[in-house]
Amino acid sequence: MAKTRTEKIESIRTEIEQLESRRKRLIQDQKTQERKDRTKRLCKRAGLLESLLPGTITLTDEHFKIFLEKTITTEYSRRVLDGLIAQNAAAASTAPAGTAERDIPAPASKPANTAQESHRDEEQDGGNGARVEG
Repeated sequence: MAKTRTEKIESIRTEIEQLESRRKRLIQDQKTQERKDRTKRLCKRAGLLESLLPGTITLTDEHFKIFLEKTITTEYSRRVLDGLIAQNAAAASTAPAGTAERDIPAPASKPANTAQESHRDEEQDGGNGARVEG
């Protein structure tokens, strides 16, 4: 049975509305999944931090923030983070799509001492390479 133009237009409008509704649901599902993934990641990382540094559990939020700021702004921590980010980017660029999160590379080895750290070490060892105790 042939449809009139008006019926065809109405049918297409209905289909457009259905597709738009489906698109909105998919976007909402995606946002919900991203929130769940973020919450899971935050909980895992906070739990890891507390397990490695149990003394931080009793800190107030303000003291914990100060601890993190002072810890992560050191030159050494910046070098470690930059190395891990570069390593992760390199692994992600060589891995097939969708596998980057599962194949997290091992942490980079400790970078060489800075001139400032070397100077501190020399003060501690008397400049002769041997550690001097107390």
